[in-house]
Amino acid sequence: MSQFLNIYDEATVKPWCSSRANEKKAWQSIALLDTQVDPLQAMRDAAQFGIKYVLLGVCEDIGPRANLGNGGATDGWHAFIKRFLNQSDNQFLANEKVLLLGEVDIDDITAAAAPLDNQSPEQLAQLRSYCAQIDERVEHVLNLIFSAGLEPIIIGGGHNNCLGIIRALSKHKNQPINAINFDPHADFRECEGRHSGNGFRYAYDEKHLHNYHVIGLHELKNNQAIIEALANADFNYDSYQSLQVRREKSLTDACQQALEVLSQKPLGIEVDLDSISLMPVSAYTNCGFSVSDAEHFVHLGASKPNSCYLHLCEAAPSQHPSGLKAGLNDAGQIITALVNAYLQAKEM
Repeated sequence: MSQFLNIYDEATVKPWCSSRANEKKAWQSIALLDTQVDPLQAMRDAAQFGIKYVLLGVCEDIGPRANLGNGGATDGWHAFIKRFLNQSDNQFLANEKVLLLGEVDIDDITAAAAPLDNQSPEQLAQLRSYCAQIDERVEHVLNLIFSAGLEPIIIGGGHNNCLGIIRALSKHKNQPINAINFDPHADFRECEGRHSGNGFRYAYDEKHLHNYHVIGLHELKNNQAIIEALANADFNYDSYQSLQVRREKSLTDACQQALEVLSQKPLGIEVDLDSISLMPVSAYTNCGFSVSDAEHFVHLGASKPNSCYLHLCEAAPSQHPSGLKAGLNDAGQIITALVNAYLQAKEM
């Protein structure tokens, strides 16, 4: 345990791992951090030994609840990690370059927020205050990762966590960064207190976000104030309707055109998993993109040399219509596929 970081050791991970005769699993190749050394120094040492990517979990649903949404995003990380660790390790994966770091330590905040009701104005304000505290902890941990020269893959929680990530990268690079977001929502609501719907707006207002493009923005799921705020910031989007309904351009063309515009500064790759049809998420939809579309988006973004991180958020396994077990299975499988798409593109 370090400040705001729950570092995994072998005892933590072992119960999640399975074995099979004559088959190597991912958990047998990925690295864990030396818990006896200062975390920043340990990560720098890991980088010297060939580690490039860091897996980090954020287990919270305070951001979505503070946005008047559903809970359940606490479980996305654990659905993923159990599936990822037990996939076969072969020539198509570079698991030996992956460090399984652990989780952002927010247990105290989660416990305090658990009984709060987002329908009460006073308790909603408290949820938003707790969300701002999570921002600070996420930023602290991401600062360590970026300072060690490593690329984070951040999984779990609400889209509120984009703010801490963007702050950390912007401060590390000493410049505002760019972001591309696969999401039906722009998450550009007014700065009314922190929640999952305004992380990019806060990042822009704080001058950490230089340019921002949304792929798959749903024309009917964003209010007029959000559309106008994006226009006033000179930020662009390709809507779900333009890509999937009117078919004005392909997903590939939309992504490549946006990535070219965003190529001059450090880039964050953001995926809100509620962009995917039938994905168990805080905002469940039947009208979204396919898993392979999301994998393709990640592949294209990760292929760009200025891409610096991958953020996969909003998975809420308990929101699956068939129950938690089905939700854990689907979320684990899909998040693992997206992480693999990122790692394979990077290694190409």
